[in-house]
Amino acid sequence: MEMESQMESQKRRRTSNVDLISDHPGGLGCIGWTLVILSGLFTICLFPLTIWFCFRIVQEYERAVIFRLGRITDRKAKGPVDLRTVSFDIPPQEILTKDSVTVSVDGVVYFRVSDPISSVANVSNADFSTRLLAQTTLRNVLGTKNLAELLSDREGISHSMQSSLDEATDPWGIKVERVEIKDVKLPQQLQRAMAAEAEATREARAKVISAEGEMNASRALKEASLVIAESPSALQLRYLQTLSTIAAEKNSTIIFPLPMDIISHFMKK
Repeated sequence: MEMESQMESQKRRRTSNVDLISDHPGGLGCIGWTLVILSGLFTICLFPLTIWFCFRIVQEYERAVIFRLGRITDRKAKGPVDLRTVSFDIPPQEILTKDSVTVSVDGVVYFRVSDPISSVANVSNADFSTRLLAQTTLRNVLGTKNLAELLSDREGISHSMQSSLDEATDPWGIKVERVEIKDVKLPQQLQRAMAAEAEATREARAKVISAEGEMNASRALKEASLVIAESPSALQLRYLQTLSTIAAEKNSTIIFPLPMDIISHFMKK
């Protein structure tokens, strides 16, 4: 009984499948063939125009990476990958230096594609990735420097950034040619403090120079007084020289030298 019931169920399934197949006609029908013919005619008519969109003029400085069935068959690029040097500005970055000073630093990076195959196959967008990496590298490098090094050793910082970027972008087929620090912006309070410190340093240096000049002048006067003390006539000549200097200035005041010996004689009386 069970065998008979199974055979009956199989017959019912077969008859249902036959009914389904018979419900769907095997041909395209009149409308289907009409659409196929119209699409073919449309393709043939527009072929002289659309064929030109299949070609692309490649400049001499460009290279292309060709994929065949999803694989790179030729290791030599032959199309539109720009090999020229590209420059971009690094946006201003708020950086905390090693000595806990907040500064805003921006820069510029020059790079080019050295390996078109790697720039297409190893990274989704080499240009955008290089820009993001330049920002993070700027923050990482300047975070290890203090303010004095940041203001005085820009060339060394640029060279360090170039080495780090070039090493990181080498698997992407990117060659970083040059990195430059453009501007370092300090907070206004820090600028005023540095200006006051520089002014105080200049004033202290000016006072030291003035004191050294007075000391040298006093030594010269001491030596001159010793020379004049050896000859009383030399003192008289010095008086006359002073009178001639005053007279050359066209002053109405005339000073007569009075020997101290005469005054001391009256003071004793």
